[in-house]
Amino acid sequence: MKTILLIFSLLLLSLSLPIAVETGRSSFESQDFQGKAYYISKSKMDLGSWGARLSEAQKKEIETRMRNRLEKTYILIFNKEESVFEEDEKLDAISGATDSWGKNFAPGKQYKNLKNNSQIQIQEFYGKQFLVKDQLQPIDWKMGDETKQIGQYTCFKAIASVPTDDLTWFSFSWDKLRNSENESDSKDGETENKVDMTEVEAWYTPQVPVGHGPSEYWGLPGLILEVSAGDTTMLCSRLIINPESKMKIEAPEKGKIVTKQEYQDIIYSKMQEFRDNRMGRGRG
Repeated sequence: MKTILLIFSLLLLSLSLPIAVETGRSSFESQDFQGKAYYISKSKMDLGSWGARLSEAQKKEIETRMRNRLEKTYILIFNKEESVFEEDEKLDAISGATDSWGKNFAPGKQYKNLKNNSQIQIQEFYGKQFLVKDQLQPIDWKMGDETKQIGQYTCFKAIASVPTDDLTWFSFSWDKLRNSENESDSKDGETENKVDMTEVEAWYTPQVPVGHGPSEYWGLPGLILEVSAGDTTMLCSRLIINPESKMKIEAPEKGKIVTKQEYQDIIYSKMQEFRDNRMGRGRG
């Protein structure tokens, strides 16, 4: 985590974070207030025990090939109560990068409504579109007095501990599938299942007094400009308050309606079927 934060610190020094000049306070009070924030997301690749057998050159080559998964740009548009968060696909189109497997388990376009405590997210899984409707992710933030500057904005630190599965409900791992199957096979009801938690560190600015943030994060008394969770850090690289062109902030409507849990059940059922079919062909 320290390595990732160091990378972003150096990035800020070299690029002079281009956050737009803040407009007057009256703009936040107006009914038609809008904002647009760009986030750079960087993840550290965990090669596990397999990576220990690789040379540094081999690791570097794998990281280069995986860059389109590990480094992404997202856009958050918001008003007082609503927001839409999605990947900036224009950059992928320019680079020509394609990752059909990864897109099955990547977060889709996300709509949040703070007033209604609701979240709607588009997810595509092997050619089928789902509309995942659920409540906003509960986050018990603990706010402190520690501050730092991100561009021209003074930011305050907040931390939280969130169940890992709740932050990665749109994703998949074979380890999680195996653990789920082991729990189902177990007849010992006295053993309490351990819940893996992810420590989250966020930096928010009261200078933009809205409760929005990127991805699953929200609920602080100011816009979240930086958030680190696990091996991933998202940092706001550009912020525009009241852009000249008005933006549409609308909830998506197309797709099969499911909850987060129902969507997870669909993913794991299909991947279990995929695994079993492959094992069956191997035995033949």
